[in-house]
Amino acid sequence: MPFGLVSAWNKRRRSKSQDHSDPWVYKPVEFWQLEDQTTQSTKRHHGSSVFTLKEMEEATCSFSEENLVGKGGFGRVYRGILRSGEVVAIKKMDLPTFKEAEGEREFRVEVDILSGLEHPNLVSLIGYCADGKHRFLVYEYLQNGNLQDHLNGFGKAKLDWPSRLKVALGAARGLAYLHSSSAIGIPIVHRDFKSTNILLNENFEAKISDFGLAKLMPEGQETFVTARVLGTFGYFDPEYTSTGKLTLQSDVYAFGVVLLELLTGRRAVDLNQGPSDQNLVLQVRHILNDRKKLHKVIDPEIGRSSYTLESIAMFANLASRCVRIESSKRPSMVECVKELQTTIYINSKPIGMGMMTFKMV
Repeated sequence: MPFGLVSAWNKRRRSKSQDHSDPWVYKPVEFWQLEDQTTQSTKRHHGSSVFTLKEMEEATCSFSEENLVGKGGFGRVYRGILRSGEVVAIKKMDLPTFKEAEGEREFRVEVDILSGLEHPNLVSLIGYCADGKHRFLVYEYLQNGNLQDHLNGFGKAKLDWPSRLKVALGAARGLAYLHSSSAIGIPIVHRDFKSTNILLNENFEAKISDFGLAKLMPEGQETFVTARVLGTFGYFDPEYTSTGKLTLQSDVYAFGVVLLELLTGRRAVDLNQGPSDQNLVLQVRHILNDRKKLHKVIDPEIGRSSYTLESIAMFANLASRCVRIESSKRPSMVECVKELQTTIYINSKPIGMGMMTFKMV
């Protein structure tokens, strides 16, 4: 069954004698209440551990500010230590009442999708808590935080060019895996790929996170028409926003924006800039394939000795094709992986050796 990841919810939906309601509607406390609030966590959903509210409180020292590592529209993320001694990241869903149904859906989508996926460039879901109205997602803890913080300050170490190439390749591999159908039989569109959703482990290897807006593509179809456009400003595929048609290439566009962030060190959208410079794509698109001007957009934080101009040009050319307005003219994520592997190889060679020319397209 191609939609095996959501079988737990669909079984409930099919069983009319048990539940006549829409499985995506927010459920009352009784629906999620765990029978035993004191026993150690158990494996209940696709191999993910189920935790109680008490365990979440213990792990985070009652959600102390000292353990707070991030905030967002969904709520807060805490560093926690489970009873087993494992260090984890705990996302506490905290949405206003009018968004509860939406939050419930995103919670279930993330549990279902991440529980069925396993890839070195996707964040691992260790478990979740659905205790009464409380919702938590428990992930592996990635000590180097998210990519955007490393590009835009916040006391994080600056990344040299080889490290940025490594991050780009890891993220590309993660997206290629989602798009490949190899995991669950049908492709998955992440729909909210961005630099804050790329987490870095101790070796600065990239792991894609936050699958709450992910969409399983209908079997045998390459396009899904949505009534609402979901995602983040600055990363929206222009075709998706103008037509409502979601495709795998929507993720490719967002990936291209992240490539530009890696190249320039700038944010996808920076409201502190002048009106004509707020959107990164619009700001740099016209010079990405102009080698004479390309040096103007390279992040000054990148050490000159860490990159070759050839690798920069190849990287910029790939980014320019990913953010093309017409989705059919963008490369696939598999093609992005191959090109980034070549770029890394070129950058590893001494200047004057291993250089290759390529046609700007």
